[in-house]
Amino acid sequence: MAKLIDIGRIVVILRGRRAGKKAVVVDIIDENFVLITGPKELNGVKRRRMNIDHIMPLNFKVEIPRGADDSKVLEEVRNKQLEKLLREEIRIPLQRL
Repeated sequence: MAKLIDIGRIVVILRGRRAGKKAVVVDIIDENFVLITGPKELNGVKRRRMNIDHIMPLNFKVEIPRGADDSKVLEEVRNKQLEKLLREEIRIPLQRL
């Protein structure tokens, strides 16, 4: 089943030290990886490559061009009034093996 991940989609990070934080998909690298950003000034998530299995898409999307810089992403987030949404963290329960 294919995931609904496209440029501008807001996602929740599920694993790692950034788990529970939200980010915006800036570019699709291949079928397994995307480029995301917080942007860092907004919620502390730096621009980085992320495995799509480690993120969960939300129903929110901002209109940005592919590979947009952090200032453009931040501008669009403010235009759509999604700053509060991106700052909120979600508690992700620990997954035991």
